[in-house]
Amino acid sequence: MKDTTRKLIEADRKYVWHPFTQMADWGACEPVIIESGEGFYLVDTEGRRYIDGFSSLWCNVHGHKVGKIDDAIRAQLERVGHSTLLGLGQVKSIELAERLVGITPEGLNKVFYSDSGSTSVEIAVKMAYQHWQNRGCRKRKKFIALVSSYHGDTIGSVSVGGIELFHGIFRSLLFETFFVPSPHPYGFDGSAQECKEDSLNKMEGLLKRYGEEIAGIVVEPLVQGAAGMIVHPQGFLRGARELADKYKTLLIVDEVATGFGRTGKMFACEHEGVRPDLMCLAKGITGGYLPLAATLATDEIYESFLGHVSEHKTFYHGHTYTGNALGCAAALASLELFEENGIIESLGEKIGIIEEALKPMKSLAYIGDVRQCGMMAGIELVKDKASGESFESEAMVGAKVCAAMRAKGAMLRPLGDVIVLMPAVAMGVELLKELLCIVSDTVENDLPGIVRGV
Repeated sequence: MKDTTRKLIEADRKYVWHPFTQMADWGACEPVIIESGEGFYLVDTEGRRYIDGFSSLWCNVHGHKVGKIDDAIRAQLERVGHSTLLGLGQVKSIELAERLVGITPEGLNKVFYSDSGSTSVEIAVKMAYQHWQNRGCRKRKKFIALVSSYHGDTIGSVSVGGIELFHGIFRSLLFETFFVPSPHPYGFDGSAQECKEDSLNKMEGLLKRYGEEIAGIVVEPLVQGAAGMIVHPQGFLRGARELADKYKTLLIVDEVATGFGRTGKMFACEHEGVRPDLMCLAKGITGGYLPLAATLATDEIYESFLGHVSEHKTFYHGHTYTGNALGCAAALASLELFEENGIIESLGEKIGIIEEALKPMKSLAYIGDVRQCGMMAGIELVKDKASGESFESEAMVGAKVCAAMRAKGAMLRPLGDVIVLMPAVAMGVELLKELLCIVSDTVENDLPGIVRGV
């Protein structure tokens, strides 16, 4: 190990508190320190190269050191790095808002910027709540969400999140939310269609009973990412939209993880022709370069906030770096690359390649389920294939499998014992095949030994 690497690891252990990381374990391991990126590779301080198989936590779109995005950021630096949107306009934020309205479902005509997926959902929840208050519907203060949902880490987004492991300790801080079962066919006693109907029926049961109290329904469309890549049966999203219309409430769609090509279309909502009332975007919005997020709203919601100052209908919410010029410049360049490189049009072939590579894994020992939606996939590892029994969490099987892939030149990160595969949507076919070979080889040849060793 180089002296520079050793010193960086020592400083990291001394000063850095990592997210979603048990730091007692971190201090006992030998971490990888990333120094640079090139194309779809990450390069560590030892010069080792890894295929970025999880898009640097689901946000990288076009790769690293992308000339067009780099140039756009440099050009913006020659003008201004940041200026506030509180009481001022800013060129790039205006241009990006116009582009976002043009590519998202029709009717989402207003863009409110923030800086992360969590804050985009926080804003959507607060907008929905205040929308009803401004309209005089004082009872509408509660939300419906899905079990095992994840919408971020701020208090509002955690309140509509349903992952007990992450959120349970904060329960006394949160506002009340009604949860319905996720439409997760794996482990459900019935068909995928019956699973979908079960969730929708329970959702309608809540709406029948509490309809006048519900401010909105919050869903991750098609895929619940942090829950372990739960892929919803076809028609669930459309069903949620119809229930929101029937009971005259709002549909909030969290496209933070699913947006910008991840599901095979620019946005997951397009698969079922759904127009939400509020849409949350982040992660891939800048191509994975800079923290930026957007919450899009309909005119109806926006107009409920209009009035005289004395009416106090203003949306009193804002962030220092709202609409940051550098982030918006990167986002505009990223959207241009989608068009120039025909990225959405190229996804069909890549999705098929992933599907073919995943098929043989379904029959392997210790693989309970394999799920895919577009460029998003999850491989669920289980202790007993017949019963679906999980490994003990302390065995850290998923982490050990990903470590084995790392040694072969691929960087992935598990969700517990679900191996998450989410390559950048612009990754070339040959590199994608190389990544899939590493994943296949590891679960077929390394996983049994890992299991025997726990």
